[in-house]
Amino acid sequence: MTEYSVVTSDFVNLNITNSGQQTCCVERRFQKGITLDDFKGKLELLTGGNSATMKLEVYDKNDKLICKPDQGDRLLGSYPIDDGMRVHVIDNCIRPYDETAQVDKFELSESEYAKRSDTVKAFLERNKLGKYNEEETKRREEEKRREEEADEAAARACKVGDRCETQVPNQPRRRGTVMYVGKTEFKSGWWIGVKYDEPLGKNDGSVQGKRYFDCLPNYGGFLKPAHIKVGDYPEEDFNLDEEL
Repeated sequence: MTEYSVVTSDFVNLNITNSGQQTCCVERRFQKGITLDDFKGKLELLTGGNSATMKLEVYDKNDKLICKPDQGDRLLGSYPIDDGMRVHVIDNCIRPYDETAQVDKFELSESEYAKRSDTVKAFLERNKLGKYNEEETKRREEEKRREEEADEAAARACKVGDRCETQVPNQPRRRGTVMYVGKTEFKSGWWIGVKYDEPLGKNDGSVQGKRYFDCLPNYGGFLKPAHIKVGDYPEEDFNLDEEL
């Protein structure tokens, strides 16, 4: 039986609305590889909401409800979210839409805005919500630091030429050879470049015009170090020449 691999973009373009708006929306591009918690953190900057209390609803282009993402440690790309869909943010922290927004009115400088006590920023600061919650911010930074250290340690345990087996959740295990260990230009962090034994990859060792190693088309792939296990993994005999 022929096996296929589905190749999708690492990014998704979404329209963002919130409970304080009526018709206005903003379009932004997000990485599918971020967690839902990190995604909510980015939505804080767009909506003024609080990532700890906001709820999300995803609608397709026909305004049909698709899902309600609610698992903070789950990757954004694991939800059925595609380009052009709308993510609606529901949060009591967001101030209601002002129907007079189209009317010319005075503007405040950043310093004057910072002095006011009736702004979203002031509300978040008073209640220590979102990015103004120092303990939560430190916790996230420490968690990110530990993840980066673990990634680096796992990456340094691999070397070019090692045989390996991939162990990606919800995907079949694949064997191959480590061809690259290090950081890349297409994404931050440490990555392991693998030449698979079968044409089940996504590239030929190059990504976005940058070559990291050489292999045949569809034999190459890049994975996070945590998804690679090196060891004695001989190439399997697929009996490609056997007559049936």
